[in-house]
Amino acid sequence: MTLAEYITSLSANPYFGAGFGLFGVGAGAAILRKSFQTSVLLFRRHCMITLEVPCRDKSYQWLLQWITQKGARHTQHLSVETSFLQKDTGQIKTKYDFIPSVGQHFFRYGNTWIKVDRTREQQTLDLHLGIPWETVTLTAFGRNKQIYYNILEEARTMALKQHEGMTIMYTAMGSDWRAFGHPRRRRPLESVVLRAGLIERILKDCLDFIDNPNWYTDRGIPYRRGYLLHGPPGCGKSSFIMALAGQLEYNICVLNLSERGLTDDRLNHLLSVAPQQSIILLEDIDAAFISREDTPTQKAAYEGLNRVTFSGLLNCLDGVASTEARIVFMTTNYLERLDPALIRPGRVDMKEFVGYCDREQVELMFLRFYKDAAEHARTFATRVMEKQKNVSPAQIQGYFMFHKHSTPDEVLSNVETIWTLG
Repeated sequence: MTLAEYITSLSANPYFGAGFGLFGVGAGAAILRKSFQTSVLLFRRHCMITLEVPCRDKSYQWLLQWITQKGARHTQHLSVETSFLQKDTGQIKTKYDFIPSVGQHFFRYGNTWIKVDRTREQQTLDLHLGIPWETVTLTAFGRNKQIYYNILEEARTMALKQHEGMTIMYTAMGSDWRAFGHPRRRRPLESVVLRAGLIERILKDCLDFIDNPNWYTDRGIPYRRGYLLHGPPGCGKSSFIMALAGQLEYNICVLNLSERGLTDDRLNHLLSVAPQQSIILLEDIDAAFISREDTPTQKAAYEGLNRVTFSGLLNCLDGVASTEARIVFMTTNYLERLDPALIRPGRVDMKEFVGYCDREQVELMFLRFYKDAAEHARTFATRVMEKQKNVSPAQIQGYFMFHKHSTPDEVLSNVETIWTLG
């Protein structure tokens, strides 16, 4: 039998014809499915634009809040975030924020429909927060990236308005900065009473630094500024920094150099990724390091407290890899304990003594609590200075708080109790 006759006989066989037909149908369906998948992939690649925002990104929470309030306002699949706000009356208000839950959501932005996919990886954790890793993916028709830029800008602006007039305190968590507690109302600079001229001098220097970055660039000087406030405890160093941050509209990053697990590399990284427009605060800098001139016995007492070295701190402040556009404030109660290398110009550009109250400070503090009592204020200041000159603003304020419902005459009659309260 020839090959042609053999093929003819097979085609006449009903079983072979049925099998060949099924094979043809299956192959055709597979080709169509593959073609459809390829077409969808090409369509998404060339006709759609996608934005993925991971939970570690700073804009993640901004975007979720914006989607809730401006985008998918009518979605019925929600998650709740509970927070507490302090009113001007001092009462605590419970606030519930509803944000889109895990899953798909749709909303319209202008003339464009956008699909939102919020996914959660149960097997992957954010090590810093201890929560499952999440991402939000936005998908829209077109190829214009500007739509996502506009959305992120609106989300950022909305988030900033919520914290308008507030000071945010940041603390180091792992290799990043996290907001610590609730945003605080900005403290007026006038609420801090220091020696005459001190506040104005530091504020003027800070404003000059912030307003003139090109002056540093043109002269090849690193664009950073360091301040050291030293003096007895309770004299207003930390309070002034808090009020100064509010005046400059800056936030505060509090860094504890004695924290266990803090290394030179992590310290350098934290300083380099500090939030913009923030003051980096190193409180009680004398407690973290001792002078290299101290005795071996004193040095041995400090060994093992932390893993940050003194040379590592110096390199972070003004080394080759140190960051710029940065304001650092240090505080100490014992200036004599600091190593001269730490407070030399370039690392500390301005040193100011914040000491005990003088007569003018005591009068101003009296008038802050008891207005329209100038004569009483002068008499009170005279009695305090005659009794003991070394009195801190914290002691004066504590005395006034104890007598907050007393009359100026009653306050004058109990001056001697200032040094016995507490």
